[in-house]
Amino acid sequence: MSETTITVNPPIAKKIEKTLEKHGDIRIDNYFWMNDREDENVINHLNKENEYTSLVLKHTEIFQKDLFEEMKGRIKEDDSSVPYKLNGYWYITKFEKGKDYPIYTRKKDSLQAEEEIIFDCNEMAKGYSYFKLGGIAISPDNTMASFAVDTVSRRQYTIQIKNLKTGELFSDKIENTTGSSTWANDNKTLFYTKKDDVTLRSDKIYKHQLNTDTSKDILVYHEKDDTFNSFVYKTKSKKYIVIGSSSTLTSEYRILEANNPDGEFKVFQERVRELEYSIAHYNDSFYIVTNKDNATNFKLQKTAESNTTKENWIDVLPHRNDVLLEDIEIFKDYLVVNERQNGLNKIRIISWNGDQDYYLPFHSETYTANLGNNPDFNSEELRYNYNGLTTPSSVIDYNFKTKVKTIKKEQEVLGGKFNKDNYESKRIWATAKDGVKIPMSIVYKKGIKLNGKNPVLQYAYGSYGSTIDPYFSTIRLSLLDRGFIYAISHIRGGEYLGREWYENGKLLTKMNTFTDFIDCSKFLIEENYTSAEHLYAMGGSAGGLLMGTVINLNPELYKGVIAAVPFVDVVTTMLDDTIPLTTGEYDEWGNPNEKKYYDYMKSYSPYDNVVSKNYPNLLVTTGLHDSQVQYFEPAKWVAKLRELKTDNNKLLFHIDMEAGHGGASGRFESLKEVALEYAFLFDLEGIDH
Repeated sequence: MSETTITVNPPIAKKIEKTLEKHGDIRIDNYFWMNDREDENVINHLNKENEYTSLVLKHTEIFQKDLFEEMKGRIKEDDSSVPYKLNGYWYITKFEKGKDYPIYTRKKDSLQAEEEIIFDCNEMAKGYSYFKLGGIAISPDNTMASFAVDTVSRRQYTIQIKNLKTGELFSDKIENTTGSSTWANDNKTLFYTKKDDVTLRSDKIYKHQLNTDTSKDILVYHEKDDTFNSFVYKTKSKKYIVIGSSSTLTSEYRILEANNPDGEFKVFQERVRELEYSIAHYNDSFYIVTNKDNATNFKLQKTAESNTTKENWIDVLPHRNDVLLEDIEIFKDYLVVNERQNGLNKIRIISWNGDQDYYLPFHSETYTANLGNNPDFNSEELRYNYNGLTTPSSVIDYNFKTKVKTIKKEQEVLGGKFNKDNYESKRIWATAKDGVKIPMSIVYKKGIKLNGKNPVLQYAYGSYGSTIDPYFSTIRLSLLDRGFIYAISHIRGGEYLGREWYENGKLLTKMNTFTDFIDCSKFLIEENYTSAEHLYAMGGSAGGLLMGTVINLNPELYKGVIAAVPFVDVVTTMLDDTIPLTTGEYDEWGNPNEKKYYDYMKSYSPYDNVVSKNYPNLLVTTGLHDSQVQYFEPAKWVAKLRELKTDNNKLLFHIDMEAGHGGASGRFESLKEVALEYAFLFDLEGIDH
């Protein structure tokens, strides 16, 4: 694929000066006008950006189609999930060849029973350019399903109820919810969470009675602190309805017996700043995963149902400095604990009678293992998922009594070309500028030479304590088979090496996230995995912020960068508490209404630090209806980069005019976006097939 000379000029956005002042500091934003989605000028400008991107990449169109077909060709189209049992029924999700959306089914008592279709999303999605079904909840008597639909992609779901005996929909319709709902044990009371119309914060829990006017639903809880979100669920034991409230650093729960939906919720343990806890019910006790008493990596405690406040909590698994306690799963006879040590997942099994306490063995240097869907309290089997950078994902059932593992399903890679022995994965460690060792999980096709000429795609996220585990991807094979090395940098701000790894990459230590990524890049170059001529970087959302900051700090390290739905206008967004989700972010980034946080944020905010200099080739993507990162952040950023950059490198902006933060909704539609991204990389690398 030859680099073609494009005569078309990029769209230049008009400048309308807007003065922003805070703490006596003045910022000029010439592109502030772009934040009006209803403005015809904004839509016209975005359309021009799309046209420009299409023209610049026109010579890759056939390659993009080939890449799409190649990636789609590895995916089993007629596929179904491993069945799981709940309350006498086996539940299965399946896909059919040529169809974009899942079909939800169930079978009574046995897998040989007749199939009952609960929802066929292919039928439900007709007439919509975007469709997402969420929050299916089956009533305790198995006769009804509450479910939720989003047809805009702003994560505002409408809840409805279906009669599973007749197939009819009840007239009840509840708008602007999170999508999830929970049945009380009476089969007629439904608890659900509504969102604030403007900020989209989930702040109100309502109670709905079947076949009543939804406008008369009873408000049972209102979360008034705008840094908290609320949610509602039922314990696995089915005994309690639980209302949770959480911010980045603090949690609080309320409980009510599910047999008594008209009773009053009782506070489990009132919120205390920076006390985090989550609860699970078993027999006459609650089990609590918490950071109480400076348990940075969390510990497991328990308390009686009757005395739930924190002074009554006693240790079950004490805090350990080198082990992060991530999650627990409770069964009738066993407690299962998901832990992380030195970055790797561990699954620990403890019998309630005290006879057994052991770990499931995993033998790889870099892998992902986590608890699967285990809704049945009485099950004698644990379901978990396992995969690695070279190992397709498996769903495994482990029998507690016999200790036998059964692989229920291993992801099939179609196309006849995949052999996991052709690929190699390992973990390498870069040294950050403060001396801390930063792990990277890398994968590549066997036989590469460390001569500095390999193209590398370096990926990271690095925020909210969210860990990007080394996972298998059939899509990524299109990179590996063309000679790319793929590297996940486990930078600070994630939780890969425990809770402190997160604490040292947020608020006033956020800069570590960015410099860790840069130090990983330098390591890949120094160790001859690649060179600046062949190094590419990619991140999305808060990882898009990472991309924006990194190219301001060290643009010379990268040949090309992909920033997906990037959060790049940090200061302005964090000062605007009407933008969805802003106030809940203060514990992550800081509150810029305080000068020290304002100054620190401004020091790394990508939009505020664009200057006249050379930048790498850049592909920026977003969705017009994104509720997490508003489309105007990348739109303004691209406009400012166009104005100031001093190079002739590509600067391309692709806006999905119908989608939101998660991209397109169809099963294969999202592959078209990946094909565009990969074509951008391959084009820069001179790879044309």
